[in-house]
Amino acid sequence: MIIALDGPAASGKGTLARRIAAHHGLSHLDTGLLYRATARALIDAGERLDDEARAIAAARGLALTDFDEDKLRGREMGEAASIVAAIPAVRAALLDMQRAFAARPGGAVLDGRDIGTVISPDADVKIFVTAAPETRANRRALELAGRGEKVEYAAVLDDIRKRDERDSSRSSAPLVKAADAVTLDTTNLDIDAALSAALQIVADKTAGRRA
Repeated sequence: MIIALDGPAASGKGTLARRIAAHHGLSHLDTGLLYRATARALIDAGERLDDEARAIAAARGLALTDFDEDKLRGREMGEAASIVAAIPAVRAALLDMQRAFAARPGGAVLDGRDIGTVISPDADVKIFVTAAPETRANRRALELAGRGEKVEYAAVLDDIRKRDERDSSRSSAPLVKAADAVTLDTTNLDIDAALSAALQIVADKTAGRRA
């Protein structure tokens, strides 16, 4: 069973994906980490984030065991990853890695921005997780503050809106809802309520396939 969760930044898709994977005993991949790791490699090497050749080389050099999440989280890395992810050739370089993960025996849960449309268009379940920009900015500000970063809500909201625009307008694999995805709006839901709703979507979809 392949479960795809897509959606904008701070919509809750990552937390939901991890909990859905745990509930069903499936492997989980936060595909955003691939782009964050690519950006981190460029930053550490003193390279420009928009240097296509360097970015492609960095992406091809990744392994799923390389991730140090502490170094890949945070506001700076989120912005850097969004820039790198807009390079079509970088997305192409990471495509096979993501599809191989999805093809694991028993299935997997993947979250990102193009899982249901590009990586796993035949996924058994597709959920498009969204929330109001203001809600997402508040969540991200609280997350960053919890990591010890100094943040201003207005700046975080501005970042969220810029990322939404960049992710939705890029030429390669833009952020769009798959035609057969179910929308889950988490604006007014806490994580437990959102998880309950997501698990019900999974149950409904898989029951329909078995019928």
